[in-house]
Amino acid sequence: MPSHAVKIGDDGKLLIPNDFRRELGLDAGDTVTVELTEDGLRVRSLSAAIRTAQAIVRGFAPAERSLSDELIAERRANAERE
Repeated sequence: MPSHAVKIGDDGKLLIPNDFRRELGLDAGDTVTVELTEDGLRVRSLSAAIRTAQAIVRGFAPAERSLSDELIAERRANAERE
């Protein structure tokens, strides 16, 4: 993967090069996640962070279960009891 040397501005801003933003599908004003890792700083698009979180959750629930369907059913049951 290519690398770029970039400077951090006086206000702490870091400029993400255009080719990286295009590859990540990022536009001005988009939200990214920033994570401090053992060997540096990791910047990910919000959609990539969501995909990672979804993969983690999938590891705790069998494939035949739909956690979202279970949550919706639970909420409907709670609403009916109220």
